[in-house]
Amino acid sequence: MGDKCIIVKTLLDNEKTVASRIKELIPYLDADPLPEGFKGLVLVEGCKKPDEELKLLLENIPEIERGYKVLGTSTASLEDIVETVTRIAAPVIDSGKCFAVRTVRRGRHEFTSIDVNVAVGAALKEETGACVDLEYPDVVVGVEIIKDKAYITLYPGSSILHKYGKNKKMLHKLMGKISVVQMPYIAEPEVSYKMGVRVGREVQNFEVKELVIAPIGVVEAYPLARFIEGVMEGINSRFTIQKKTYSRKPHRVNVRIADLYQLVRSRRNEPIIVLEPEGDYVSGQAEKLALLTRRGKRINLLAGSREGIPLGVYRIADTVVDIAPGITLSTEFAVVAGLIAIATAIYDLVEP
Repeated sequence: MGDKCIIVKTLLDNEKTVASRIKELIPYLDADPLPEGFKGLVLVEGCKKPDEELKLLLENIPEIERGYKVLGTSTASLEDIVETVTRIAAPVIDSGKCFAVRTVRRGRHEFTSIDVNVAVGAALKEETGACVDLEYPDVVVGVEIIKDKAYITLYPGSSILHKYGKNKKMLHKLMGKISVVQMPYIAEPEVSYKMGVRVGREVQNFEVKELVIAPIGVVEAYPLARFIEGVMEGINSRFTIQKKTYSRKPHRVNVRIADLYQLVRSRRNEPIIVLEPEGDYVSGQAEKLALLTRRGKRINLLAGSREGIPLGVYRIADTVVDIAPGITLSTEFAVVAGLIAIATAIYDLVEP
């Protein structure tokens, strides 16, 4: 195996499909799916112009998740890996850059992937004087170990896709200021329950500060009770998933009940935003919405149900927003669309 090769990564069980596509696209290449039996890999050899060939593969084969040009190979010993990486990477990484080492080890060895990262990182730091930045490096040194052989790659840090980017604002902080005021869905009891589950799941999705179920006047008790039961079920089911999957501690949405008019009256000194078609489109109110967000520790977002928010409330509200002109949104989706639309509109106007 020569150094002029490419390592391709795919989703599991796509290896043979990708290898076949590679052969169709560039017939002279030798594409080996599942090298040494390891899933998610295709080893591409016989390259003539690796940069151009890799570019062609990535542009034409969407089944390829990632692809790396191999700059050198070594035996799968820690000493050989460090020597080979230093020889290849040191001329590229100067003291003004930051780097990271990413190792994927396949097979049995006397060292771990972390051992490789530490040893290679220390050698490069001593050789180049460059700093280490594991999150946002300028250059990434990739070490792909397949049994008794190590493949060395280099690629720009800018090619790494970050779920939580360096300049991204985490919206759960903004959502934590929003009180969703939702008129209950009063219908057949089981219909009310199902709608409650949907509403509960959606407000918990966004981890809003609280959900206030706000009827007007006298309502039927049983459908209201079923709606509330559904809301609690929806919140609990989504919160259970969030606790298992989030790296941070999620916020469980508080649920309260209040008459709509009395709630608005008691909170008239706080920002109040009504979601109804009579308002202006959200993008035209971005600056105003951002100002309201900065002003209040709690922002009240009012949404109707089978009946809309009463017109009298409009006079007390700070603004009325139409999030989807010409489209009638279902009860559970109105709040979701409103939260997304407002967050998107003010994203660049508020602090992270």
